Amino acid sequence: MAPSTRTFRLVGAAFAIAAAAMLPWLAVLARTLPTSTRAHNWSLAWIGFDVLLALGLAATGALAWRRHRGVVVTATATATMLVVDAWFDVLTSAPGGDLDQALLLAACCELPLAAGCLALGVAAARRLR
Repeated sequence: MAPSTRTFRLVGAAFAIAAAAMLPWLAVLARTLPTSTRAHNWSLAWIGFDVLLALGLAATGALAWRRHRGVVVTATATATMLVVDAWFDVLTSAPGGDLDQALLLAACCELPLAAGCLALGVAAARRLR
């Protein structure tokens, strides 16, 4: 049984309320978070994230190859991960060579690939209606 219009509206309203509830929390974070910190398991966090990103790219490629409708989900999720990867790479890089490399990777690899994933997801969603 397909969800009703009422259900979609209730879910939409719940998400709008959740977004509004984030605003005070963002203000608290802006005032209280330190500009830098020492992170434990830093390499494990990044390696794990990149493993998940590689799996997302592989799944998107495999589903696109098979023209499977699941490519809409994997392409969208992978695009999101690529943007998050670029964001954190750039913002956590030290000035100089590290930052230059992060900016180059974001501009030439991560963000164009994210745009390609989104384009693939949109095209697949339109084709599979």
